[in-house]
Amino acid sequence: MTLLDASPVTSVTADERATRLTEARAAWGERIAADVANGQLTYRVRGTGEGSVASTITAGKHSFRVDEPAALAGDDIAASPVEFALGALISCQVVVYRLYAQALGIRVDEIDVKAEGDLDARRLFGIEESVRAGFTAVRLDITITGPETDARYQELRAAVDAHCPVLDLFANATPVTVSVAKA
Repeated sequence: MTLLDASPVTSVTADERATRLTEARAAWGERIAADVANGQLTYRVRGTGEGSVASTITAGKHSFRVDEPAALAGDDIAASPVEFALGALISCQVVVYRLYAQALGIRVDEIDVKAEGDLDARRLFGIEESVRAGFTAVRLDITITGPETDARYQELRAAVDAHCPVLDLFANATPVTVSVAKA
């Protein structure tokens, strides 16, 4: 099953969205005020290789496939890991834009985010070790519709830039520990 095979996203009104965002922010504020340790979250995701270079990823009750196009040895059955990374960035931006729009009283009717990432495949294939293996640049193009002034949407952007977890992953180094074990 891919994420697109899952249940459709339910339609919510702007008022329902506002209520859910306000309630979630208040509930988390209370939890963290009671004990700052309540703000520490650990996410666990598991992946299993299949096919040529594809993976089935399981995250909680959700599972999805990740693959590569044929030019990168894949079967092209799903988006690539770097496309999922850009998708994660986009989806986190949408969440945080909605959250901070509500918190700051900034009306956002619609939000559309496009992402582009530049990657030099020479490192991937061991052709040139001096270039970066990951993205060398990422560009986000965010379009917001609503009645606010540009200055208000720029205020919102600054709040999102400061608080988006996945943007932080892209913009800052994160310590990673890797272990390999023979089964």
